[in-house]
Amino acid sequence: MRSDSVNKGAARAPHRSLFKAMGFIDEEFNRPLIGIAVAKSEIVPGHLHLDTIAKAAADGVRLAGGVPVQFPVIGVCDGIAMGHEGMRYSLVTRELIADSIECMVMAHGFDAMIYIPNCDKIVPGMLMAAARLNLPGVFVSGGPMLAGRRNGKTLTLTTMFEAVGAVGAGTMDEAELYALEEAACPGCGSCSGMFTANSMNCVTEALGMALPGNGTIPAVMGERLRLAKRTGMLALEVLKRDIRPQSILTERAFLNALALDMALGCSTNTALHLPAIAHEAGFKLDLDLLNKVSAVTPNLCKLAPAGSDAIEDLNAAGGIPAVFKELSKKNLIDLKAPTVYGVLGNVVQNAENRNPKIIRPLETPYSETGGLAALRGNLAPDGCVVKRSAVAPSMLKHAGPARIFDAEETAFDAIMTGAIKPGDVIVIRYEGPKGGPGMKEMLGPTGALAGMGLDDKVALITDGRFSGATKGAAIGHVSPEAAEGGVIGLLQEGDIIDIDIDARTIKVNLNDEELARRRQTWKPLPPKVTQGYLARYARLVSSAATGAVFTS
Repeated sequence: MRSDSVNKGAARAPHRSLFKAMGFIDEEFNRPLIGIAVAKSEIVPGHLHLDTIAKAAADGVRLAGGVPVQFPVIGVCDGIAMGHEGMRYSLVTRELIADSIECMVMAHGFDAMIYIPNCDKIVPGMLMAAARLNLPGVFVSGGPMLAGRRNGKTLTLTTMFEAVGAVGAGTMDEAELYALEEAACPGCGSCSGMFTANSMNCVTEALGMALPGNGTIPAVMGERLRLAKRTGMLALEVLKRDIRPQSILTERAFLNALALDMALGCSTNTALHLPAIAHEAGFKLDLDLLNKVSAVTPNLCKLAPAGSDAIEDLNAAGGIPAVFKELSKKNLIDLKAPTVYGVLGNVVQNAENRNPKIIRPLETPYSETGGLAALRGNLAPDGCVVKRSAVAPSMLKHAGPARIFDAEETAFDAIMTGAIKPGDVIVIRYEGPKGGPGMKEMLGPTGALAGMGLDDKVALITDGRFSGATKGAAIGHVSPEAAEGGVIGLLQEGDIIDIDIDARTIKVNLNDEELARRRQTWKPLPPKVTQGYLARYARLVSSAATGAVFTS
């Protein structure tokens, strides 16, 4: 066992003395040492309760004869970081999380790992670490928050950002805004719609790295603790059988993940994270593969923000196994793909779609193609991404004048002061991985547009990205980004942008000669950050089209 390197033999007596300082006894040195990477903190609702999840997982480890050892992992709350300087520090933590876990695991000789994430960058960061380390390991998330309820309506975090726009439009007073604020997020867990955190926790099931229920069992349920205990026990089983992440995270697992993604209508951020995880597993996953899967995979769910259903509703309807069962009707999911508990088909046998209104049968989908789409054209030759399932039908094809903003804040101010008109195409640039730096999420502008009743009349494109809580014709990850000389940086006020989501195209109505002329006089904006981690990140990070991973 790897732990022999830190606790066996006479030469390791000093090491054992340090273990004994923490209360270890001799008998524990003869058992597997199981690391538990847990993102517990008191600043993220999805992480507030992770100590209880970690304790349950540790109980499972001990039941199976192992020795559990917890260590902490950082995590940013995207909702709290949204709309100000803090959002530059969200995506960048994904790499920090993966790197820090690698350091902890390699330094301390763990035999196997349990990863306990919740929320947006923590899930992919831990998956990247698992793939890189390739030690036997399993995942159990903290689970989703229950939806808020007020006057018979379901509330999510999206409700709050849209309410800000409604106040700005004069259609809601601040008393109602406060009442929504009190009710929208009722307790611990990852925010209750199919936002990035829940998208990635569900995708982890499809990747085969977690037990069924990982993505959908609500945070506050005893079933979540039982799942954690079973996961703790499973960690000893995957160690005994030497099941390693790279034997599970194969191309077939990622095809399953993309198929589930399309069926659920997941966050566009999955188009950043899945390529990054695949990169750590040793192969390339690009936007063309996303479109290939989307073309044959129907959209079966309209979870918030695309609809009013919450993750708890998906769980009650049968969860991810029920979605797998629907997809299996046309062989859209590989049931023979390996997982930490066997093969994926094992969970489908007893799965049941208990509510066809939540999980539509394959025969009557919301659309015949998937919830995400990658677009290309002269404006985004390397691609961009939109959550198609959350776009109003009237906006699937749109042409309009560009309204140019070189920062999120100025665009938000223009929306809130009524400067944006129906038909406009808002362009927010210099917010990409390098130009941001950090590729900010922009739920503020999209929420304001929805709150002002413009989400079905105005498109928004950016080299930054959007929260999974976004709805509307919000097109992100435009690549190459402005800071790297992408065409988005050459746009001028009034240029006509032509978007056809079903045709997967996006272009500016300018010929090559005009674009070449503009490029001759183009100068990038000065770097927004010149020191610290963000400056280092900007030097190392690749394009959003390749997952915004670090280059060597």
